[in-house]
Formats: sequence, structure tokens, C-alpha cells
Amino acid sequence: SFRTIIPTRKESLKMELLSDVSLLPGEERITDKDIIYICPFSGAVKGKVLITNFRLYFKSSDADVTVTLDVPLGAISRVEKMGGASSRGENSYGLDITCKDMRNLRFALKQEGHSRRDIFEVLFRYAFPLSHGLPLFAYLSQEKYAETGWTIYKPVEEFRRQGLPNNKWRISFINKSYDLCDTYPTVLAVPYKSKEEDLRKVAAFRSRGRIPVLSWIHRENQAVIARCSQPLVGMSGKRNKDDERYLELIREANDTTKLTIYDARPNVNAVANKATGGGYEGDEYQNAELIFLDIQNIHVMRESQKKLKDIVYPNVEESHWLSSLESTHWLEHVKLVLSGAIQVADKVSSGNSVVVHCSDGWDRTAQLTSLAMLMLDSHYRTLRGFQVLIEKEWISFGHKFASRIGHGDKNHADQDRSPIFVQFIDCVWQMTKQFPTAFEFNEHLLLTILDHLYSCRFGTFLYNCESVRDQHEVRSKTVSLWSLVNSKVDMYLNPFYTPESGRVLYPVASMRHLELWVAYYIRWNPRIRQQQQSPVEQRYKELLALRDEYLKKLEQLQLSDSSTSSHLANSPTPNTTSSSTSTPSQQYTHLQTPL
Repeated sequence: SFRTIIPTRKESLKMELLSDVSLLPGEERITDKDIIYICPFSGAVKGKVLITNFRLYFKSSDADVTVTLDVPLGAISRVEKMGGASSRGENSYGLDITCKDMRNLRFALKQEGHSRRDIFEVLFRYAFPLSHGLPLFAYLSQEKYAETGWTIYKPVEEFRRQGLPNNKWRISFINKSYDLCDTYPTVLAVPYKSKEEDLRKVAAFRSRGRIPVLSWIHRENQAVIARCSQPLVGMSGKRNKDDERYLELIREANDTTKLTIYDARPNVNAVANKATGGGYEGDEYQNAELIFLDIQNIHVMRESQKKLKDIVYPNVEESHWLSSLESTHWLEHVKLVLSGAIQVADKVSSGNSVVVHCSDGWDRTAQLTSLAMLMLDSHYRTLRGFQVLIEKEWISFGHKFASRIGHGDKNHADQDRSPIFVQFIDCVWQMTKQFPTAFEFNEHLLLTILDHLYSCRFGTFLYNCESVRDQHEVRSKTVSLWSLVNSKVDMYLNPFYTPESGRVLYPVASMRHLELWVAYYIRWNPRIRQQQQSPVEQRYKELLALRDEYLKKLEQLQLSDSSTSSHLANSPTPNTTSSSTSTPSQQYTHLQTPL
């Protein structure tokens, strides 16, 4: 059926309604069709839908209602047929599309002559390219940017910034061919005294070979955050002297009295994991203490987000809003993740090294280490530093983006899918609300990151780990999301930002201080969309623009003033003011202070 539609598609494109759709370089039109969009906010709307190899675009043809949809196909989770040829009732025949970004779309078509078959097949094929042997759009995109985002994170440079290597920690390339651990990066920081054969012995006792390695070191007290996976203790309570000695090396590096091991899981889950060969560190680990952080697994988080979607889309459950929100447990999970990260940051800040793990060390572990690092290190709160944090703790350390998001894959019910990274970005957003001047980036950056988590327009979040990314040549064949972000930095900057280098941020992780991120979860609701830009931020931006304008005028005045004074230099009257030599910002520094 594809062969039949391809020759006619160009003729069938009635350009007028869809002529203003600006396609990306490398994006191609596949088909278009007259269709009815069953809009949950303004009812059934007639219009035209355009499908390209990247997006679904709808525009209404009714003059009185302007409705447009612009949905990257990567955001589609499932496509289903709705109603049959003999279905009764208006608009009962068509397509039902479930999206990964908290919305569902319904389209109705005319019932005669298999009118939805072509569009269903095209959508199914291009929304799930990997299930049809097609490339992801990131490989077809021809976008060009002045700087490449792929160079934003250089592991050795980032370790140097932290003050490594030093006499306690060294940088190891033992994993350069991914043969120590196929889901770890190639550059690892390990205790100076550990030998390569020790690392191999430890890898044999840690789930999937994910040994404890350094993520971050405190410049003053030299305490570290190390991350790993669970030890393979099993039902019989196996011991491994090499693993015990290795953790002792981590503790000794800065003479921490007791090494704190944070196990992200609830105690009962960690015990249950023994049945499948996993487990946790027992009493045989001397000079160590084990703390369970009670954060639930990927399945619980997925169900929680589903419940959240039910109460926010399409309509917000007004009458029992607070109890409905509470019943999703979403904010409760956010609270537990944040409070776990606070405990990690607090321990390290007070001079004690910590080891963080969950089962495999790529979901809850990444949430905890990256949030603790965001609290401890102001560099990660800058626009570029935050990009480094995501590249380092999530992408290079093997958070399974492909499995959790299901890029280009039709198996919407896959039990591996889970909004772990979304939850992390939500935690970051909660911190930006509590510390409005501490972050160089704004909410728009966080929304952009989440949109492109699904869009498949960039290579940044594709695949499960670095070794697989190397196989698929992601860095040479796709564009990085950071290329887009760093090409228009102004859009992502927070006007209230005040740099403070040494400050540790401890957000309040109590239900009273957490709120639902309305601008993300409820943004498809037109009532919410109208309230987006905060008037305070708007006014502040205007004042900053005004300040810049005045500074420019001042500079021009001084330039003309100095050229006049140089003409008068030969005249006998001395120039009494020194204004011509000092710059506007020196003279008017008070203009630079935040309001």
C-alpha cells in the first residue's frame, strides 16, 4: 500500500493550508489528508493533517477556531484504530494516538473506502522507525550549527576541574574497549592504590560489572561520591574480599571514619533481590554503614506517572484536586528522591565519603548522584555545567534511555519503560523554584530537554549506553541537543541568576514545599498556557534590556565626550573630570546589581 501512495503524494498536497509549515533540514513530507481533530478543549475541528518523517502537523480550516498541533513522531507511544466501518455516532471512526508527553490525540475520518488505512500505516511506520527497519530521524536531519554540542563534556577535563588526578585518586583507561563493563564510560576515576587486576575482581562481584568509581570529589575535604551497582551476594550471602578491600580504599582516601553506603531501594526490595543473585553490603564491610533510602523502582514510577496523566489530561480534576494529586503519589516520589540526594550532599559536605547504588546503578543512582552534585557544586548550576552533568551522570554512565523511553519502538507496553529522567528534571525544577537566583538556566531549558528526550531529532538521548552509541556512530552521524541550546543561549538564561561559587543548596524536601510542575504536566491545557510567563520575570527582562540600552547610550556619550576632549587637549583649561577614561560600568556599577 506504500507503493500506491508514494507517486501520488506530491500531487495530493494541497499547499495553501499547510504552506506555512517550516520543515527542518532533512525533513520530508510523506502525506496529508483532510481530517477532523477531536480537540478536548474546543470540540471537533475540521482541518488538514500533514505527516512528515519527523512530525504530525495539524491545522484547522475553520475560520473561527484556530487550532494547530505540531507533534514530533518520537513523542508518540501508540497508534490505535477507533471504531469500525459500521460504527454509529458522529466522529466515531478514526485514530487514537497516545503520546509520551502527557497528551492523547483523537482524529476522526470519513467512514467510506478505508479512508484511514493509509494514514494509519504511514503513522505507524514513521512513528516507530526502528520496528520497521528505518533510521531514527536524528540520522536524517541535516541541521547545522556553529558549534558542536558533542564536545561540551570531556571526561578528563571535567575530572581536572574537580582537582583530579591527585595522590589518592587516579584516572584509569581500563575500560577503553568496554571490556571491564560494557555499560560504563571509557574513562574512570578509581582509588590511587587500586590495581587493574583488583578492578577486574571487583567487577566480577558487582551486578553487570558496574564497580564503585568516583563521580565527584569535594575540593576542600576530599570526600567523594562514588557510584556502582549492587553486590552479587545472593541467597547464600557470598562474600568477596577484593570488594571489601576496595571499599576500604575509598574510605581511606580521605580518612572517613565510616564509609556511608546509600542503597536507594526500600529495604524489603534489597532483601528480595538476593533471590535473583543480588543484595546489599552486610556487616562484613567493616568501617561502613548502610542506609536504605526507600525510593521505589521503575515500575512504581511508571504507574505513578500514568495516574498523574489521568488527572491532568485532558481535563484537570477540579473538584477533589488535592486528594487526586495525592493519590498519584508522584510528589511523594519526588520528595524521596530529593531527600535522598540531600542526605548524600550533607554527608559529603561534612567530610564523609559515600557510595551510592540501587540494583544496577543506572536509574535511582543517577538521580541521587546528579542531584547531590547539583546541590554541592555551583558549576553544574550554570547553563553549560548542567549540560556536563547530564552528559556525565546520565548519558556516559549508561542510564538506559532507549529502554526507558522506547525511541522509535512500537512496544508501548514494554515493562522497561519508565519516566526516571523526567522525574530527575522535575526534581531540578523544584530546586529552581526554591532557589530562584541560584541557576543560570531557566524553566524553558528544562522543557526543551524533556521535549527532545522524546523527539529523536538529536542524538543526545539515543541508545542505552556509550558502547552502543559508538557502534551507531551517534557523535559523527547525528546532531547534539547542546548544539541547538548553545546556538541561542539567550532563550535559556535565567534573568535572576546571581553566581555564588561556594554555596551548597539544601532544598526543603517536604510535601508542603513541593508543587506540581504545571508548566510541564498541564501545558496542553489552553487555560494554563495563557498564564505561562510570570509577570515579574517579564518586567525584570524589560528592566535588564532598559539597563543595557542606557549603558550603550552612556558609552556613546563618553566616546563623543572623549573625542571632544582630545580636540580640546591643546587648550589651556585642564580637564577636571576623569570620566573620559573610566568605562561606563566602572562609573555606574550600581546599575549592574540585581534588583
